[in-house]
Amino acid sequence: MSDDSFVLEMCGNKSAWQIQVDGIEKIDLDLVGGKIESAGYTVGIRTRLAWTFSGPAELTLYPSGKLLVKTEDKELAARIAKEHVESWVRA
Repeated sequence: MSDDSFVLEMCGNKSAWQIQVDGIEKIDLDLVGGKIESAGYTVGIRTRLAWTFSGPAELTLYPSGKLLVKTEDKELAARIAKEHVESWVRA
């Protein structure tokens, strides 16, 4: 397993993608959420259960490290997944 491995799955409604980073089961929401905000996203809801963001796509970050990306654009979801793994979760 490489450090940048993740699963990108389309959700049932085909308008969102779920990103699960391999080897990550729990994150610090404040730390990772702050990195996403620093990347130019606007924070919406900030609770212990999830943070939401708006930007090029709508994002929902969970304490498990899962990220829900609301877009039908697979290429955009894949770019966000790469940034999530390399810059937000594992940095």
